[in-house]
Amino acid sequence: MTAVLVYVTTSSREEALSIAQVAVEEGLAACGNVIPGAVSVYKWEGAVQVDDEVLLLLKTSDSKVPQLSSRVRELHSYDLPCIVAYSAVGGDPEYLKWIEDQVDGG
Repeated sequence: MTAVLVYVTTSSREEALSIAQVAVEEGLAACGNVIPGAVSVYKWEGAVQVDDEVLLLLKTSDSKVPQLSSRVRELHSYDLPCIVAYSAVGGDPEYLKWIEDQVDGG
């Protein structure tokens, strides 16, 4: 099992909390961190946009990334949500084992 951090941006704290709760309840993520205060600058439909957003970091295993990504898309309000997975290159072995136990049944 490789631990993975899934980076998601959302439109509000409420949306991030809702997605995190579903992901944890359904066993797709071990934990979600909701981090308000992000400002995103990006081009959408030919124009530069500047929006306040909330970051959602979901901790999971590599085997759950496809299911988690699909579920986030279903729950998300954006037409094209930011969902990017990063593999962990290390960390506290006990914490990484906890993530595995939560999402893969250890």
